[in-house]
Amino acid sequence: MMRWSQILSTYRAGEDEDHLQNDLRSEFEKDYHRIIGSASFRRLQDKTQVFPLDKSDFIRTRLTHSLEVSSIGRSLAQNISESIIDRRLDPSFNLETERNVAAVIECAGLIHDIGNPPFGHFGEEAIREWFARHLPRLSYNGRAVTDILTLQEKEDLLNFEGNAQGLRLVSKLHYAENGCGLNLTYGLLSTMIKYPRSSVEMNPRAKDVTEKKMGYFRSEEELFARIQEKTGTKGRRNPLTFILEAADDIAYATADIEDAYKKGFFDFQTFVSELWKRKVDPEFIEILDGHYTGNVQGKGPGRNRWGALGDYMMSRSRMDGTYGGTLRSSEAAMSGSQVSSGESALMKWLSEMQSLLLINATGGFVDNYKAIMSGTFSSELINGREAVLIKALKGIAYDYAFTSMSIYKTEIAANNILTYLLNKMVPAVLQYDRETPPGLMEEKFLSLISENYLQVYEWSVSDKSDWQKVYNRILLATDTISGMTDSYARDLYTDLNGITS
Repeated sequence: MMRWSQILSTYRAGEDEDHLQNDLRSEFEKDYHRIIGSASFRRLQDKTQVFPLDKSDFIRTRLTHSLEVSSIGRSLAQNISESIIDRRLDPSFNLETERNVAAVIECAGLIHDIGNPPFGHFGEEAIREWFARHLPRLSYNGRAVTDILTLQEKEDLLNFEGNAQGLRLVSKLHYAENGCGLNLTYGLLSTMIKYPRSSVEMNPRAKDVTEKKMGYFRSEEELFARIQEKTGTKGRRNPLTFILEAADDIAYATADIEDAYKKGFFDFQTFVSELWKRKVDPEFIEILDGHYTGNVQGKGPGRNRWGALGDYMMSRSRMDGTYGGTLRSSEAAMSGSQVSSGESALMKWLSEMQSLLLINATGGFVDNYKAIMSGTFSSELINGREAVLIKALKGIAYDYAFTSMSIYKTEIAANNILTYLLNKMVPAVLQYDRETPPGLMEEKFLSLISENYLQVYEWSVSDKSDWQKVYNRILLATDTISGMTDSYARDLYTDLNGITS
């Protein structure tokens, strides 16, 4: 069984520069302040959540999404902690544990996407696609790069992951002074590792959610081993990571619907129709119906909102299979109240669904507490009818927004940008740190690389042969491009290609 005293490890790889006399902050509160003050966190304000290169100031960015996950995650962590204490599931879990759990999840929410490249998850796909096409063609000193790299190094590039890049960023790339990045606690670093697997251990088709992707690159293999040892996780997912994942699911499933609706990808009636088609629990849809007709009563989801007549209409509609239409028209006639806008109804409903999902995820954790703490739990926390709801929301967003012509156009533009940058940057980094000076254009592209990243490279290859440095050279390219914001990558592309507006 994993123990909270280890899971919440306050160990840091580097010296704690915040260690001041009379500093009453906890170690995890220090983590929070380091994250908030970091340039990497600020860059999230110009990175895509769903809609690449979107000009609207309403649509969520990675920054607003991360803030939402942090907020939802903290609430979920507090709910779970109080339930553990109330049920007496673990004698070692006390009020201090509760405070620390909430603080770690709050921090993890802020950095869970910090390693994502520009243009959202599409950026990850574009980088993977580039390496799938071009890695076999690359050569170094007359040898094929694929013959030089180890199997794990090749798989790292072919399966490039923002999650793994995030660990690399906060643990190494942010500051060059101490070689430990933001120098965060191991308890927090462990929580942000969603998949405790390397690129050669992952299995996208596995039923176990912890095996579906990789959580670290070979370059962070030793760090990962130290984190596992200090936190006592040892190959198992940190229990707090399940809370982080649930908060992420709740945030983006509801937010993507809101963003897609406000961008006009579907209207209210289409949304309701899709909920029925996807077999969402009728009670959830009837709550939405009630907001639309202005006939919602009671204080929360699951309460009787319509009185005796409402119960009768509900039972009748269930018997004759006409849930939506019968209930909607009957309620409007019963109340005589003004019908609200679809947008207003949807926003209220999404807020209530978030509350329901929080309750469900809390139950998912406490009901499976022993399995989670022993490392044998392999599912998501959200289950039952709420899991059907989450799946439906994601499906609607995908079918109506993610596969729309406008998204395709922006993704094509994003792909052109990333392909161009990789085409230029990867050959350039292969010329770095060699006796023979790089070519004229390679040298100019090398000048775009951060001094911090170059310093990290120097530390990483100090004891390596020239052949062993090839992997680290290529990471200079992925580090540089992943660190770019959407606007910076777009502007750099247009500037280098002489494109004027």
